[in-house]
Amino acid sequence: MIRNKRTRRIISYKEIRANNLFSQGHGLMFRSRQNLIMVFTVLCYVSLHNFFVFYPLEILVLDSRMKIIAIKEEFKPFTFWSFRDQKAKYCIELGLEKSKGLCKIGDVLEVS
Repeated sequence: MIRNKRTRRIISYKEIRANNLFSQGHGLMFRSRQNLIMVFTVLCYVSLHNFFVFYPLEILVLDSRMKIIAIKEEFKPFTFWSFRDQKAKYCIELGLEKSKGLCKIGDVLEVS
C-alpha cells in the first residue's frame, strides 16, 4: 500500500514491487492496468521507456526519504522519459486511473 502522508490519502492499495534490474526493465509491459514501485539499490538517475505498455502512466520519482522530487503526468505509450535533475531511490508507475493526480512535488509517501 502507498499512502500520501500530507493528505493521508491512499494512492495504491496493491502494487507490483520491482526490486531487481530484470523486474525493473520489464515493468508494466504486457500487463493490464496496475501500479508498480521500483526500488533501486543505489541512488540513480531515472530513464524510462513505455514500450509495450498500452495505457498512459503517471510517474512519481522519489528520493531516499520517500519525498517526491518529480512527477511525469500522461507518460504515453511507446515514448521515452528521463529525469536527470536529481538522483532517485524509488520510482512509482501509476497505471490505475484512481491512483493518478493525488500527489504533488514535495509530498512524502509511505509504503507498507
